[in-house]
Amino acid sequence: MKPLYPSIKPYAQHQIKVDASHTLYVEESGREDGLPILFIHGGPGAGTTPDDRRFFDPEHYRIILFDQRGCGHSTPHGNLENNTTQALLNDIEAIRGYFNLKQWLLFGGSWGSTLSLLYAQAYPDCVMGMVLRGIFLGRKQELRWFYESGARAVFPDYWEEFILPIPEEERDDLISAYHKRLTGPDELARMNAAKHWAQWEGQCATLHPCKAVLERFTQTHTAASLAALETHYFINNCFISENQILRDAYKLEGIPGIIVHGRYDMICPFENARALHQAWPGSELYVIRDAGHSSMEPSIVDALVTATEKMLTTHR
Repeated sequence: MKPLYPSIKPYAQHQIKVDASHTLYVEESGREDGLPILFIHGGPGAGTTPDDRRFFDPEHYRIILFDQRGCGHSTPHGNLENNTTQALLNDIEAIRGYFNLKQWLLFGGSWGSTLSLLYAQAYPDCVMGMVLRGIFLGRKQELRWFYESGARAVFPDYWEEFILPIPEEERDDLISAYHKRLTGPDELARMNAAKHWAQWEGQCATLHPCKAVLERFTQTHTAASLAALETHYFINNCFISENQILRDAYKLEGIPGIIVHGRYDMICPFENARALHQAWPGSELYVIRDAGHSSMEPSIVDALVTATEKMLTTHR
């Protein structure tokens, strides 16, 4: 089973101002003249981690990571102003222009898969290929699954903790109820809501309980941006039309794609990946039989590293 590559440090870090409010943190690691690949993190609002550099062979890849608007090292932290899907797609294109790249590969998981697919549909000539994990298509049925009547049946104990901050009369729309508290004036209520929101996601992210993954989700800085941005995007239906990605999947024809999805993904059900694979001509689907959603589960790591190595042989 393939592990992550050894830890590396960036050889360059950038602050790219994309509008009057937002400045993005962008870093490069690996080989400066290597095959360019953009890591697109999940959430919205999760930000990147040093381990995200480790899915790629640093001897051959030019590894580009960035924190999306309002999270990670990008500033201002947690800012919802001008924070939309189209703005994030524009940011990705701005990063490509900043580095003067004609084409690049995309690597995205969960919400990162959503942005990767939308970007590839908007700029197909700029995308050499994609490695995607834990597919999220931004549909209402997916939000209902995780925040209404799906995952709660698998994790009823975690669900009881998740709904604690919300009065019973508001529990018919938990996304809106959480959003109200996360954008309200009461700082203690915001912090409490952020912790419970992030904890629910972290607890459901792996097939087997994983302390490191849960701690990553619930770390104060990450939880604040994750909860605020996810509820912001979700009450706005991710700022896309219903079923937009599958409807426009024909635009992906000719773009090589490897889809990796855990069979027991409770955050983004396997049906998402299967539907995408069926709609995306030429894509490859790998179902990981002993994993859930997290990119850090050993079998998911193995599949993702294998996929990036395969992309190297295709494009080297």
